[in-house]
Amino acid sequence: MRPADRTRDSLSGFLAALRQRGATFLAVLVLVPLCAWLTLRQIPPVYTATGSLIYEPGGYNLRELQSILREDPTTESMMSSQAEILQSLHIAEIVAQRGALFDDPEFAPDRRPPSGLARLAAELLGLLGMETDTPAAEPVYGPVLDPGRNATLVLVRDRLHAAPVHFSHVVEVTFTAESPVVAAAAVNNAMDAYIKDQYAAKHRMVEAATDLLRSQKAELTSEVHRIEEAAAAYRDRHGMSQGMHAAIGNEQVTNLTEDLNKAQIDLASANSRLDAARGNAGAQAQAAVAPSVVQLRAQLEQLAGQVQAQHSRFGPAYPDVQGLTRQYADGERALKAEIARVVAATDADQHAAAERVASLQRLLTEAKTAEQNAGRAQIGLNALDRDLTAARGQLQAVLDRIQQTTRQAAIESSEAHEISQAVPPDRPTSPRVAPAMAASAAAAVFLGLVLIYALHLADATLHSGDELRALTGVPCLALIPEVGKRALGHLRIQDYAARRPLTAFAEQIRSLRAGVSLDIDHPQIIAIAAARPAEGKSLLALSLGRSAQLGGERVLAIECDVRQASFRHRLDGHEGPGLTDVLRGAAEWRDAMQDDAVTGMKFIAAGKPAPDILALFLSDEMRQLLAEAREHFDLILLDSPPVEAMTESRIAATLADATLLCVRWRSTPTRTLLRALEILNDAHAKVIGTVLTRVDPRVHLRSGYADAGVYHRRYRAYFRG
Repeated sequence: MRPADRTRDSLSGFLAALRQRGATFLAVLVLVPLCAWLTLRQIPPVYTATGSLIYEPGGYNLRELQSILREDPTTESMMSSQAEILQSLHIAEIVAQRGALFDDPEFAPDRRPPSGLARLAAELLGLLGMETDTPAAEPVYGPVLDPGRNATLVLVRDRLHAAPVHFSHVVEVTFTAESPVVAAAAVNNAMDAYIKDQYAAKHRMVEAATDLLRSQKAELTSEVHRIEEAAAAYRDRHGMSQGMHAAIGNEQVTNLTEDLNKAQIDLASANSRLDAARGNAGAQAQAAVAPSVVQLRAQLEQLAGQVQAQHSRFGPAYPDVQGLTRQYADGERALKAEIARVVAATDADQHAAAERVASLQRLLTEAKTAEQNAGRAQIGLNALDRDLTAARGQLQAVLDRIQQTTRQAAIESSEAHEISQAVPPDRPTSPRVAPAMAASAAAAVFLGLVLIYALHLADATLHSGDELRALTGVPCLALIPEVGKRALGHLRIQDYAARRPLTAFAEQIRSLRAGVSLDIDHPQIIAIAAARPAEGKSLLALSLGRSAQLGGERVLAIECDVRQASFRHRLDGHEGPGLTDVLRGAAEWRDAMQDDAVTGMKFIAAGKPAPDILALFLSDEMRQLLAEAREHFDLILLDSPPVEAMTESRIAATLADATLLCVRWRSTPTRTLLRALEILNDAHAKVIGTVLTRVDPRVHLRSGYADAGVYHRRYRAYFRG
């Protein structure tokens, strides 16, 4: 990459291009918003009305209602589903019907007047004699497609939008139309239709639940009647009374069991008394059972003690002892008789108790057997009773639910409610002029920058002396400004440097002369060339020669651009021999010289063009002319033709001591310039510098290049005219 390319591709290069092309950038900044504003003026304004409703599904206590009217949790997906219902084709149809949108040209394409193009086509067909009437439609059987109605429904649906508000149960409904009243009415109609549809759907579902409960009631009533009849028939077959038989059997078994327990206790008590009476249970037990036996036994023991005492004292023969012995024997007989009597009485009680126990055990066994038989018969009856109880419970539950459903239907309401009705908006929502114009301004800035950048990249010309120096490798000796008509006034451009010596134009000419004079070889013959025509080389040659002549040098300007001669016209010369005449030998070069009326500079015009121009430039006469001119002039300027196309320009550059190459500011392509340099280098011409011509001072000053400072206002006091 060349240094010039690196400079231009940098940010500073782009900023310089932006400053240079400020007019283009400003034009884009004006044209884009202007086009946007004109476009917005052509768009009819539309209004968007907004309303909101809240969706709050209520709970259902009845299982039947819960199964029919499923209660889903209010999630984001549920709210999105409700929004889709709100903007469905069904709601759009209701909105179109209520708002008479089928007859509104905005929504009914077939009601719109024909466009200008359609009218023009119809007129052309009429002029051509072609049939324009629509043929009568043939009868159609079955469903008929209505394109106009369908188009209206699609348009209404597309204009109707519903969106849930995040983290809430609120749904916002909007509608866009050219009329604010139509937009507000459409939103309110959509919300009303949705709410009524919700209520109607719930009412239908409640009725369906009520019908289901009523059918269940009829089925359960029939089932109760059937089970009751079956239970009555079962009791009749088994001779059972409802509810009493089982209670009597249980009570009898219970009483017999209690009596048996008491009898067994009495039997055990009789056995113990019998053992006590017999003396098997000890003296204390016997005393408890037969106190008379105990009393007799005590008396007998007392007699025994007395007999023992008298016997030991008086002996057995003592009458008292014998008497006591007889009393003792009588006591023993009385004791045995009493014991026998007590034992007999107790034994009788024991036999009576045993018989009662046996009798009660027999009765208990019979009662249990009867109870078991009754229990087996009761099993079937119990099953029927359970079925009857269950059926009656279900019937009662259904009756309760029917009552609850009736109450629910009486207080039922829609799950959605309006919280904000739509009102006609006072400002259109589209086109939004302020944001659109702001966007167009931003787009204009962007497009302007893109355009400037594209032009900057596509621009292969040179914009400053620094770029020219970096590209060619030789110094840029001057930046010749473009002189406008206002600055020229009545002067001609070729007279400007001589007539206005204190201008920036004249100063740059002097700067060029200084740069040439400071060359190490001090060239005397200088060829002024350019890559293409209209680069300002002839004007530069004349201005440089006149400036040097005014500076006290002897100057000769030779016009070598024979095919586009201009010296005689620009310097007000007279008809006479020119360079071609001198080179052919038809005139002496001194006779061909003319004087500049303004500065006294000598010049030789080109003369008449001829096909042998190249041979004339290669001739010895050309070299002899330059050699003789060296002796009489301090500076000889050769105005050569364009290097790219004319061959004689190479010859002139070769004959000269040095060559100045003119480059037109922001016009000469770099490829053309490099080609011209290559041609001059191949001809072994010595290019000592370049000159940037026809520079626009204002534009160049805005570019920010270093060499543009010479045109700054701070130097205005130095330049006049």
